Amino acid sequence: MTLFAAARRAAGPWALWIGCVGLAGGGLASGAARAQDGAAPPTARATAERPRAPRPPAAPRFEFDWTAPDELLPFLQRHIELERYRRLRSLDAGELNRLIAQAPANLRELLATQGHFSPQVSVSLRPAATAPSPEAADDDTDPAGPAGNTTALPSLGTVVVAVTPGPAATVRRVTVSWRGPVATDDGAAAQREAIAREAAALEGGRFTQAAWDGTKGAAVRALAAQRFPAARLSNSLADVDATAAAVDLYLELDSGEAARFGSVVVQGAERYDAATVQRLVALAGVTPGADYDLARLQQAQQRISETGQYDSAFVYVDAAGADGQLPVVVQLRESRRQKLVLGIGGSTDNGARLSLEHTHNRLPGIGWRAQSALRLERLDRLARTAWSAPVDDDGWRWITEGQLARQLTDNTTTDSQRLRAGRAQDGEAYDRSVYLQFDRARVTNPVLGRDETEAALTANMAWTRRRFDDPITPRRGHGLSVEAGLGTTLGSDRQPFARAQARWLGLWPLDREASARPRWGRLALRLEGGAVAARDGVRLPETQLFLTGGDNTVRGYGLREIGVPQADGSVAAGRTKAVISLEWQRPVGGEGGSGGNSGSGGPGRSATPWEHVVFIDGGAVADRARDLRPRWGVGTGVRYNSPVGPLQADLAYGLETRQWRLHLSVGFVF
Repeated sequence: MTLFAAARRAAGPWALWIGCVGLAGGGLASGAARAQDGAAPPTARATAERPRAPRPPAAPRFEFDWTAPDELLPFLQRHIELERYRRLRSLDAGELNRLIAQAPANLRELLATQGHFSPQVSVSLRPAATAPSPEAADDDTDPAGPAGNTTALPSLGTVVVAVTPGPAATVRRVTVSWRGPVATDDGAAAQREAIAREAAALEGGRFTQAAWDGTKGAAVRALAAQRFPAARLSNSLADVDATAAAVDLYLELDSGEAARFGSVVVQGAERYDAATVQRLVALAGVTPGADYDLARLQQAQQRISETGQYDSAFVYVDAAGADGQLPVVVQLRESRRQKLVLGIGGSTDNGARLSLEHTHNRLPGIGWRAQSALRLERLDRLARTAWSAPVDDDGWRWITEGQLARQLTDNTTTDSQRLRAGRAQDGEAYDRSVYLQFDRARVTNPVLGRDETEAALTANMAWTRRRFDDPITPRRGHGLSVEAGLGTTLGSDRQPFARAQARWLGLWPLDREASARPRWGRLALRLEGGAVAARDGVRLPETQLFLTGGDNTVRGYGLREIGVPQADGSVAAGRTKAVISLEWQRPVGGEGGSGGNSGSGGPGRSATPWEHVVFIDGGAVADRARDLRPRWGVGTGVRYNSPVGPLQADLAYGLETRQWRLHLSVGFVF
């Protein structure tokens, strides 16, 4: 037993308490003495928490000297493995030589992703003028001195890279094979043909890994989108014939078991009727026993969202279904019953805009939805309310609308009233409506001494067909809208008349469908026409006639600036209208469209949402078709494809007015 242990046993615990108190007292006394000297006692925690200045970035340890084709150089510079080590502080000459020895293999792999399978590659090191000492190369201390100054590490030299890529391989053949029920299912024949046709679009083009990966992904998505939600990629192979600079591609898809829709379950319906949601889902084709179709689920979700009664709506299948029947779940988050929105905006056509909008999603007693708006602009005033009933089993709904408007055009003021009642149907292929409409318009022009009031009653039919690949930012497709009506003027001399107008828009991509980096964009052609058939001398409401010009019609001219010329230099609405517009829309700032990127394996830059447009617009209005004389506008502009639709700024020159005009527009409107 030691002397200390013996003393502790003899004294008992009291000795330990006395010792602790003594130590604490000594510490307090020492701290007080330091406080009297004006110095705070440093602690280990305070020392550990002392902020350190951020370490400055290291200078490059070596440089590159490249010899490579311009089209491949940016891609190689960005992805070469050596680039990761340029600013590594601890990199020494021995490690750099090891990395240089591995670089040719890395470059050959990169070139193979671009279809170059027989390249010539050389990588060597050109030493720096003054080689670093071993001590400096191995020193990993912080180069920042007390004042934060950076001491550059010595350069290890220049890495010399020479690349001759050789011929680019083309895709010789694409073979698609099938596993699972899709291989023998006659009902999936069209699906198999469409997937094989899309894959065959690669044939004859240059092979790139990005395009091949994109084709494989698209094939799996296309198979999983209909009937086979568990589809997957079973196998793929790229067989390279370096001698012939050709690649044979093989793709094997496993469909998994076919699936059908099961029962529909609606969750979250409290304020609004769940039966309407069930009806909208059924109208989209999502019914128990129907083949699984992702597009129908998305259409059902869109139909529910378009009612305006829900902040969010999600329609999906429950994978836990049995016997190939997948229950459909509709999750809803309801909107408030009423909403009031105050808006401030503007346009190049109409200047500043102040708007007030009120929505009542379920009117008491009738359950209809009402949308009312008040809009004040420099040239236009509008007060409008539109009511619509819930859809029935066939997708039709009752509609009614009332509107008061004032339009200013040069010296002419048009005050109009409109009442409309009828039915509308928003279908999968078409939108249709039939309605009765009352129009009354008063036109005044103090310069010409004009003060006329006319009214009419018409029975109308409207029909719209849209076939665009995207409803917000379309890249291809077409749309057609037609409206026709028969009516009579009201007043002492009632005369019959007919009115019709149509609008068509087509989009054509100029690049190959399989191109991973579209360069040429697309052409957009828009055609509009309208005509009123009535006896000479029949006076019609101004709102039944036509004017054109402005941001979304004929650029280079102001809003409603193209019409029938009047004696005071103003224009009046006419009985016939014709508009044509041709536009070239091309991506800028990158080699891709806004819908994705060129892939990590592609040499192109990332996709860009920016586009450059060049256009020519023409429009004419007259009382007789033979008197139509088009006014032309030409110009250029830029477009930003935002999530809410295109934001476009155009600078147009009116050939008749010989003036430049700026046009701003938001969103895709058809």
